[in-house]
Amino acid sequence: MTEVSDREPPRRRVPGPARPSRPASAQRRPGPGARPARRPPEPAPRAAAPRVIRLGSPRPRLRMVGLALALVLVAFVVRLLQVQAVDASAYTAKAEQNRYVGQVLPAERGEITDRTGVAFATSEDAYDITADPTMFARAQLKIDDGPERAAALLAPILRQQQSVLVGKLRPKDRSLRYVKLAGRQTPQVWKQIRDLRSALSAKAETDRSTVNVLAGLFSVPSSKRVYPNKDLAAGILGWVNADGKGGGGVEQQLNATLSGKDGKIRYAQSGGRQVPTVGSTETPAVPGSDVELTIDRDIQWAAQNAITEQVRKSAADRGYVIVQDTRTGEILALANSPGFDPNDLSKADPGDLGNAAVQDAYEPGSTAKIMSMAAVLEENAATPLTHVTVPNRLHRGDRLFKDDIDHPTWYLTLNGVLAKSSNIGTILATGQLGRTQAEANRVLYSYLRKFGLGSHTGLGFPGETKGILAPPGKWSTSQQYTIPFGQGMSLNAVQAASVYSTIANGGVRVEPTLVRGTRGPDGRFTPAASPAKSRVVSQKTAKTLAHMLESVVDDREGTGAKARIPGYRVAGKTGTANRVDPATGTYKGYTSSFAGFAPADSPRITVYCAIQNATEGSYFGGQICGPVFKQVMEFALKTLQVPPTGAKAANLPVAFTP
Repeated sequence: MTEVSDREPPRRRVPGPARPSRPASAQRRPGPGARPARRPPEPAPRAAAPRVIRLGSPRPRLRMVGLALALVLVAFVVRLLQVQAVDASAYTAKAEQNRYVGQVLPAERGEITDRTGVAFATSEDAYDITADPTMFARAQLKIDDGPERAAALLAPILRQQQSVLVGKLRPKDRSLRYVKLAGRQTPQVWKQIRDLRSALSAKAETDRSTVNVLAGLFSVPSSKRVYPNKDLAAGILGWVNADGKGGGGVEQQLNATLSGKDGKIRYAQSGGRQVPTVGSTETPAVPGSDVELTIDRDIQWAAQNAITEQVRKSAADRGYVIVQDTRTGEILALANSPGFDPNDLSKADPGDLGNAAVQDAYEPGSTAKIMSMAAVLEENAATPLTHVTVPNRLHRGDRLFKDDIDHPTWYLTLNGVLAKSSNIGTILATGQLGRTQAEANRVLYSYLRKFGLGSHTGLGFPGETKGILAPPGKWSTSQQYTIPFGQGMSLNAVQAASVYSTIANGGVRVEPTLVRGTRGPDGRFTPAASPAKSRVVSQKTAKTLAHMLESVVDDREGTGAKARIPGYRVAGKTGTANRVDPATGTYKGYTSSFAGFAPADSPRITVYCAIQNATEGSYFGGQICGPVFKQVMEFALKTLQVPPTGAKAANLPVAFTP
């Protein structure tokens, strides 16, 4: 490259006026003694001319720089177009995902109350324990075992296995920002976690070797289901599972009504915490509706205590008691034993979690004879005073039938057949329903269906059985004669109670109901739909049957003497049936039962009791279920303030003299 000299150029002299030249003749010549003439000075050497350095042209350099800048700008423009135009939506979504988080706002679950508004099931404040898994990673904590350390601290508090918690804190999706560690924990549990987190944070500030492995834990307000009466009416109520959904009973049946509609909230977060200045979007939760049952808490308590005590005394498998309003079909009590506490299912036997009163299908035995008698009376095949000669044994089909006790030939009225609960007498009476046995079977079947057998009760209860009632064309030889006295077909306890309520209600069957109505978040009460009604037998037949049932309780030869209630007229029937063991499918043990209503001449309340497989003491229905009936009926009459009618019993004759 050419250099440029920094030396200053020689200054030029400005020429002055020219001196006149001396003429050549006047010049001094040298002579003797004269100085020698001066030698003209030698010309000084000419100075070297300065080196000239020429500058290169700047244009190529500017072109190169311009081209480089243009390439850089083009790269920026292309990338900008890619980010803001081509891939804009993808980057926006990714940014939104990392910046914004969404959470569900659980709706407050509605209460379940008894008919007077007393709470059976309610909800209290709770918290969902959540975590941001990215805050447990090495990039955040600077350690490799953050999830393991956190899980070791949380496992005893949340009562979960450490390995399960580690799996949640170290998910396969490393970008996941939200996981639920435990739902619906009490405020005490969250306080314990929060205090432990604060203690680790404070220690980490002074001790650099300490890592706050709980910094990524958070809480979301929620609610927890609580049953203030513990096991009372548990079989009706059911429970709520870990996901907040009904797991059985009314909680499951009316889950949509009770649960309401969850809301949503979406907010910006940084470091796992909400950024309040950015704002959020929220869809409020809609609370669930309250459900009011037909159950009376006090009567439910009396029924549950009575059946629990008798099941314990009899060392039985289980038992149930139904209390029903005869006029409206409303269930006032539906008690099971053994039961469970829905507040703590970990201590419950899985076999007791349902509601056996509607889920067990069993052969009812002699309590079903009332339907056979209803058919006989309604078809005018006999009257309460019709004479029935009852031998000790009766041969029908391929079997030899007998009563529960050996006896000489009885000379009974039709009323006496019911009072003494004679199987043979019932077979003889129902045989009059048709000119042939096949015709009689068809007539009896039609009445059994009218009473509700072989159909669901109308409660709509989860797991409810409709029992087993084959069409008459499929009845075996023995079933033709056992079904009239309650063997060879099956029902549930609510169906059995409904049969007696139908007689008590003048022959009109009202579908059983368990829900009176709902109360929405606005406080408005919506009554349940009216139950279906159907006439089964005439009012005259129903009244006659009530008189006949009184003989079972009041007559000295009746089987239900232990069900008597001083001052009240009581109509009832005992039952003792061979029991099918659900484990083996063979007959083993007995089903003991008692069904009836009071006052017999102006019915208000029906009570049905059944005990399965009593193994200690008596197994006869009148002996072990009669006292339960009496105890529960007396309590219900007093609770509902039902006075005695004061009228005398009909006292229909039981026997006749041949």
